[in-house]
Parts: sequence; C-alpha cells; structure tokens
Amino acid sequence: MTPEHLPIEQYDAQLAEKVARLQSMMAPFSAPAPEVFRSPVSHYRMRAEFRIWHDEDDLYHIMFDQETKQRIRVNTFPAASSLINALMPAMLDGVRDIPALRHKLFQIDYLTTMSNQAVVSLLYHRKLGEEWQEHAQALRDKLRAQGFNVHLIGRATKTKIELDQDFIDERLTVAGKEMIYRQVENSFTQPNAAMNVHMLEWALDATQDSSGDLLELYCGNGNFSLALARNFNRVLATEIAKPSVAAAQYNIEANEIENVQIIRMAAEDFTQAMNGVREFNRLKGIDLKSYQCETIFVDPPRSGLDKDTVKMVQAYPRILYISCNPQTLCENLETLCETHNVSRLALFDQFPYTHHMECGVWLTRK
Repeated sequence: MTPEHLPIEQYDAQLAEKVARLQSMMAPFSAPAPEVFRSPVSHYRMRAEFRIWHDEDDLYHIMFDQETKQRIRVNTFPAASSLINALMPAMLDGVRDIPALRHKLFQIDYLTTMSNQAVVSLLYHRKLGEEWQEHAQALRDKLRAQGFNVHLIGRATKTKIELDQDFIDERLTVAGKEMIYRQVENSFTQPNAAMNVHMLEWALDATQDSSGDLLELYCGNGNFSLALARNFNRVLATEIAKPSVAAAQYNIEANEIENVQIIRMAAEDFTQAMNGVREFNRLKGIDLKSYQCETIFVDPPRSGLDKDTVKMVQAYPRILYISCNPQTLCENLETLCETHNVSRLALFDQFPYTHHMECGVWLTRK
C-alpha cells in the first residue's frame, strides 16, 4: 500500500482476517463472536503528520516507508479527511514563496473535525519571531478567504506561537444526541471519527442497564465519560495530561453535563488512593466513599493495565475495557477472567489496511 493508493478492493478480506485473528486470540476466554464495526474505506483519519522535503525551488509532503525507510512523496492522502486533502496543496502554495514561512520548515501536522474545522501546525528547526507571525497571519487570512475554517500554529524548540487558538471543537451525533468535544493540538484524540461514534454507541449500549456510578481511568478529553454519563448516576474520571483535563472540563460545560467529575492524576496514583495506600492533596474535597461505582471503564495505553490496576479493576462487578492492543488485553484478561466473564466483544476497525486492531470487551462478574 502506498500513501496515495488505498487497496479498497481488499478491505473486506483484510477485515475478515482481523475478525479471525481476534476470535483466535479471545478463544481461551470463551468470548462470544465479536460485533464488527467497519470503517469508511477512505477519508477516515481526522489527523495526519507529514515531513516536508525541500527540493530546490519546490517543496512537498513526504512520508517514510516503515520497512525500507525510503522517502515517499505524498501529493494526496486518501486515508485522511477530505479537509486535510484540500489543505495540503493550499498550505504548500502558501509557504513556497515566502522565506519567513519556508526557511527550515521540516514538518506540517493537520488536525481536523467532521464539523469542518482545522488546526495546522508548522514545525521549524529555527527560532520563530514577529516576522514569522506576520506572514503566518497573512497566510491564515488567505486560507480563510478560500473557505477554510483554519487556525495556524508555529512550533520550534521551546516555542509555540498560536494564531487565535490551539484547539478545534468536534461535533458528533452519539445515539441521537449531539456531543461537543474540544480537541487540543498535540494532545490525544481518536483518529477515526466515524469509528469513535461506533465505539461510543457500543459502550452506551453495553452499559445501558447499569446501576450506580461509573469510575473511568485514562479519560483523555472526556470522550467516553461524557457520552456514558447518561447511563449512570455519576461519573468519576481520571486523566494525567493537563491539556486533556482542561479540554474535558470545557466539554463538561459545553455539553451541560452535571454528573461528571474529572480528577487530574495518574491511574496508578488513583489506584493507591482507592486502596488507601496514600493520600493525595488533589483529592481533597472529593468524597470517594460517596461514590457507588459498580462499573469501571478503562481505555489504557498500548502497554495495557499494570498489575495493581488489574487487581483494583477486578473489584468492580462490571468492567468496560477498550483496547488498542489486543495482545496486552489478553494478558490482562488472564487475570480478569478468573473473576469475570467476557459477555460482549467488539472489533472496531480504527486503522484500516494495517495490522492494528481496536477492540472492546464487556466483562461481568461470575
């Protein structure tokens, strides 16, 4: 597969291979057949990062082949949103003949939404100052005159220059309700927006008959916390990254949700707090004992849950686990399935045409 050609005709076969592989991995846990969620076959990625190659008077986007490390010129990128594809030539046209914008530019990052907003970050191997800002503002105005709802950011070592803002607001319809999600440049967001909606709706469906409160670890910008709030009395969520916590707080207000509380701390620290091992200042004023959390939701990094967190998670009658790495999920399930059954299994094709799989399991206590 090249960046400019998606093997769309092979999509069904590739998805079938993933389904078979997931079923094989989950067989030791007596998991039911997976519910399978297809991705759009093109224009599914809401963000993309490209290195910039300077070739005498010309410059263009490139990617590197992961195996051969060869440089590949990228004029169009059908995996990315239509907005990214429209912005790519417009950005190059805007910087090509402007030395203040072009000099030592080595990367351009694009973040877009289904609501047609974009943040574009230009990365440099040099200092940025007023001259850069002046020309960048002119480029931004030119792009907006062309119909792009875009914000520009300049980045260099220890420097970040925002023109206006460093975020965009996504709007997704989740189970009949419009949700607003602030997405911050350089912070984690779900890359495949259509698949994110499937994941949120599946999580809502799995938890629809839940009682009590929900505890969530690794909540990011509140992506799942806010959607799931309608199924629980209260939601208590943790996240360590400062920009994500700030975005989550904004999203709580924007969506007028009153039953979600976000705490800024690592999942491992929160585990210690819940187990009474340590006290934390940032938990002052929060009565953890008042929460009746009968369901826990985890969406950990690729490394999965550490041993202490797995043990803590086992204490909850119901566990919702979203995983971007089925290998570490299976390692965690070896312990979790001592006390719980896999009641539902889902495959979300977040990354079409790649080996990667995103999946979800709904575990109920035996």
